[in-house]
Amino acid sequence: MSNNARVRDNARVSGDARVSGDARVRDNAYVSDKARVYGDALVGGDALVGGNARVYGDARVYGDALVGGNARVYGKARVYGDAFVGGNARVYGDALVGGDAYVCGDAYVCGDADILTIGPAISSGRHTTAHTDAVIGVRVNTGCFTGTVSQFEQAIETTHKGNPVALRQYRGFVLAIKAHFGL
Repeated sequence: MSNNARVRDNARVSGDARVSGDARVRDNAYVSDKARVYGDALVGGDALVGGNARVYGDARVYGDALVGGNARVYGKARVYGDAFVGGNARVYGDALVGGDAYVCGDAYVCGDADILTIGPAISSGRHTTAHTDAVIGVRVNTGCFTGTVSQFEQAIETTHKGNPVALRQYRGFVLAIKAHFGL
């Protein structure tokens, strides 16, 4: 910890993690590994920031949110609820990522960027998240799947070929994703 940074309540900072500037870590939040929280950022609730992640600027991560990998959350962005931001994802500007959203890969979510969360699925109870991705256009994430809309369509046909109810629901998810993103 350095400068005017504050860690209070039951919050913890461990490993090579650093909290600096005017950043605050509070409640039951946990910053670990080589993560950095700095600027005027806030990490609170039961949120976890780990890996090589960075949270800075006026960004807020709270609730049960998880930011990991090489992800960056900055500007006035908010990550909350049960949301996950990982991989090389960037969430910035005035972006809001919440609920059960899953943002990963090389995703860039900024301003009022397109992100859609649908679910829960009948077969798994999981939510499906689709968002803009700087590399592949629109990325779909659900369970352990991450890929393009076309790959998602192929995966659901293979995975749920014996379950007509799940097929119908996931095909509906695909239609909603295509409609939302104008595909």
